[in-house]
Amino acid sequence: MNRWMRYIVLGAAVFMSTGSLYNPAYGDTSQDSIRVALFADLGSTYKSTVPAVTLKSDGDWSAGEGTGEDYRAWVHLSSGQSVRFSVDGFRVKVMETGDYQAAAAAAKVLQGTSDKPILFTDSKNGRKVYQLYTGMYASAAAAQTAVTRVGASAAAQLGGQTPTAVGNFHLSAGTFADEQEAGRVRDDIQSAGFDAYTVLLSRGDYAVWVGEAVSASQLAGIRKAVTGALPDMILSEADLSEPALIIRQDAGTEGGNAKGVRHYVLSGPDNGKVMIHGDGAAIQVAERSQRTYRGDFEISKQSGQLALVNELPVDQYLYSVVGAEVYASWPKEALKAQAVAARSYALFQSNKFKIADVVDTTLSQAYNGIASENEKVSDAVDATSGEVLMNGGEVVEAVFSANAGGTTADPSEVWNGGGSVFASVDSPGDESAQEGSKMWYHVLLDNGKTGYVREDNVKEIEDTTQAGLAKMTVTSDSTNVRPIPQIQSDVAVVAQMNPGDKAVVLGKVPESGSYAWVRGPFTSDQLLKSMQGKITGTLPEEIQHLDVTERGPSGRVMEVEANGKPLDVKYPDMYRSAMGSLPSTKFDISGTGSYTVLGADGETSHISGAAGAELISGSGESAWSGSGMVVMNGSHEARVIDKEQRFIFTGQGNGHGLGLSQWGAKGMADEGYDYKEILQHYYQNVSIVKE
Repeated sequence: MNRWMRYIVLGAAVFMSTGSLYNPAYGDTSQDSIRVALFADLGSTYKSTVPAVTLKSDGDWSAGEGTGEDYRAWVHLSSGQSVRFSVDGFRVKVMETGDYQAAAAAAKVLQGTSDKPILFTDSKNGRKVYQLYTGMYASAAAAQTAVTRVGASAAAQLGGQTPTAVGNFHLSAGTFADEQEAGRVRDDIQSAGFDAYTVLLSRGDYAVWVGEAVSASQLAGIRKAVTGALPDMILSEADLSEPALIIRQDAGTEGGNAKGVRHYVLSGPDNGKVMIHGDGAAIQVAERSQRTYRGDFEISKQSGQLALVNELPVDQYLYSVVGAEVYASWPKEALKAQAVAARSYALFQSNKFKIADVVDTTLSQAYNGIASENEKVSDAVDATSGEVLMNGGEVVEAVFSANAGGTTADPSEVWNGGGSVFASVDSPGDESAQEGSKMWYHVLLDNGKTGYVREDNVKEIEDTTQAGLAKMTVTSDSTNVRPIPQIQSDVAVVAQMNPGDKAVVLGKVPESGSYAWVRGPFTSDQLLKSMQGKITGTLPEEIQHLDVTERGPSGRVMEVEANGKPLDVKYPDMYRSAMGSLPSTKFDISGTGSYTVLGADGETSHISGAAGAELISGSGESAWSGSGMVVMNGSHEARVIDKEQRFIFTGQGNGHGLGLSQWGAKGMADEGYDYKEILQHYYQNVSIVKE
């Protein structure tokens, strides 16, 4: 997605009541730091999207407990050292083998499933072994269910082994002053064929834990087996009342070779956590596209899953957010407006996700760490430090979108809400998003197919159809005719033209972008699939025609009918996702297989292509003979009607359109408005307060 197309997605409404957008109950302007959750798949419960994270720093760093002056390091880590972290809980132990290639092959298969693998290396009976796990899982039952699933996925690689569920019930073989002493005891237990681990305790000493049972009864069985083989071994249940780090060795699969790094598994109480402290140095998260971040990280367990939270000062967070949301080359006043809006939005959230205030995706605001920082952006954030939008003495949830399409949304057009902060206002600066973009010719080929050719590949010729439509050819061999006016490398072209080939010009449109766009054509089946779970009520078996039947104050869609019956949604902005992930709800719909006629009585009717009409053919030289017929309205605008009904959406804007329009702010700044004037244009009845 291009930078200017990033916007606050409608998912923000999923986690709050409709009214909360206009009832700022969470805002805390005294907050000087912010907590950002990474890898959070937030539904009714927390779910992590990764089983482990790999961290490193370009300076000395550490893992420990506490924050600020109360921070105490458990383990010191060196510059450039990579370390993996995960949490102790329910997993599936898939296999154990001395053959690295076999373990890596099974891991590769599982990587493409929902059961994400972790591969450890260890030693037993004096030989190196590889232990493959999947998970974490929220419960023992979930892990047991995964056993069957994992066994089926990796059946060809298991060599007859049967996966088993494992958990976080452990036995302790005692505590020791240092890791080496603990390691000797651990080796004795491993040599007897049992799983044992060296554990770093929060008070600084070490323990040896044995087994990984899913229940107390299973743990009792492990105790009996170990004491039977090692009768002098004194075992007790491991104390899980304090956080601890199980020390393991991770066997990576990069390049097909085992590449081990130390792996710490956080164990202990459900509310246990470990802090990752960079001491001013940036911390890199390999699984987040190798991005580096300011501040500290907190690792904890939530709903049986790994939770990774970045905690840092609010303005340092905004250095990244503003840099990710808008261009650093924009006028400073536009950057300052974005900074105040983003700060207000962030502070409004205040622990919205329980483990964090915000997440690092556009479910909250785009946050990419240091990579999206820029000096101009940082200057704009610093220049507005502490400034927020207030209404009624509370911080405003200052939502924003990339481009309002010329007019911002009224709240009723987005989430059924009201309120005094948001209203539909003109946003003429939005059109500046098209500056420098190409125009595209909408053309009709001789075979009846239609598509778009970019203007720099087109040569108009002195030839017209009987209806007066111009014709064109192209200037280069194998010129692509695309389904929409935009280059899409992953979408098949409609056709290719060569110099001398002719096509009828139906019109010229701007390249699809943040301001104006075209999407489709979508078949009935494609739209029905997209509507599943988003439209309430029964869907038709086939969509024959699709009509916008109600619009809101800004012209955004409030109701769509399929075959004359309304398609009901929970809130109007949901039409975006229901109609195939459209950029905005400010759109029109046209069907390729029908056209609409306004009767003398004022009633409209749909005429299908199969009904026939006295219209020109695709070639423009004869009466229509079955496909590619052209209809024109009173403004001489033409479109093609085929026998196959597909649906094309043309629209303006990108995002829900509520509040600040980023491109509109840029346009106002270009005209000399300052950031306060910009903000008070897009947000109503607000004051800008410095706390």
